[in-house]
Amino acid sequence: MTPNINLSAARQWLSEQTSGQTITASVVLGSGLGSLFDSDTTSRDKHDPLNDCDLLFEAPYSQIPGMPISTAPEHAGVFKLIKIGEKHIGVFQGRFHLYEGYSAREASSTAYLSRLLGAQSIVLTNAAGALNADFSPGDVMLVEDHLNFTGHSPLRGENDEAIGLRFPDMSRAYTPALQQLATHTAAQKSISLQTGIYAGVLGPELETSAERRFLRSSGADAVGMSLVIETIAAAHCGLDVLALSAITNSATGGPDQQVDTIEEVLENAAVAGSKMSALLPTIISQLY
Repeated sequence: MTPNINLSAARQWLSEQTSGQTITASVVLGSGLGSLFDSDTTSRDKHDPLNDCDLLFEAPYSQIPGMPISTAPEHAGVFKLIKIGEKHIGVFQGRFHLYEGYSAREASSTAYLSRLLGAQSIVLTNAAGALNADFSPGDVMLVEDHLNFTGHSPLRGENDEAIGLRFPDMSRAYTPALQQLATHTAAQKSISLQTGIYAGVLGPELETSAERRFLRSSGADAVGMSLVIETIAAAHCGLDVLALSAITNSATGGPDQQVDTIEEVLENAAVAGSKMSALLPTIISQLY
C-alpha cells in the first residue's frame, strides 16, 4: 500500500502542473471504461462532444505526490485533465477499493481530491452484478440510491468542518437533476437505461448465493465492491453525484446461478461500457 497519502499535496502538485487550473466536474472510470477518453476518434459520431475534447494533462497516480495507487484489474491508475467545450474535467482512470487494503478515507480519495480541485459534481462508473432478474449482462443501471453493506464509512473518526458536516444528509445522495439529465440523454440516444438500487459490499470475493438472495430481498437491484464509499464522501464535501453501473453478470443467487469469472465480468463490462461511452460525453458536456 502507498504510505503517506496526502490529498492536499496531490492537489498542490496537480495545480502546479496545470497552472492552477480548476475543474468543473470529475469522472471516475471503473472496469470496462478506462479507454473512454483515449485519443482515438475514428469510431465516433461526428456530433460526439468528445470530438471537441482536448487532453491538457495526464499523469499516473504513482507520479502524483500523496496519491494512492490503484491495483485492481483494468484500472490504469491515471489522472487526466481534459477540456470539453469550455469545461475542464478531471478524469480518474481507476479507483481505490476497500479490498485493496485501503481505509474508507483512502478509498474516497477521488471524491475529496475532486472537491479540492474545484469540482461541483462527480460522475461515478463501476461494474456490478445483477440481483434483479430483469437485468441482463451488458445493461447499464442508473443508480438511484444505495445500501452500504461494507461496514465502512469515510466519515469515521474526527470530522473536519471545513470539508463537511459531521452528520451529512444522505437522503438524496444521488442528485435528482443529474439523474434526469442521464435519463433524458439516454432517451435522446435510444439507449435503454435500467434504474435501481446498488448494494455495496467489501469483497474481493464474490457473494454467496444466499447473500445475493438476501441483498435482493433487502431491496437492491445490483451489487458491487465500490461506489458507496465515494458517494458518502461526495455528499460529505458537497459534490453532486451521478452514478452508472455496468451490469456484468447475473447475480440472482437462484438455483440456476452460474459460476462467475473475471474474464466474463470484464467482457460484459465492455459491452455496457460501449453504451456508457455513448452517454457520458453528452452528459459531461452539460454538467455545471
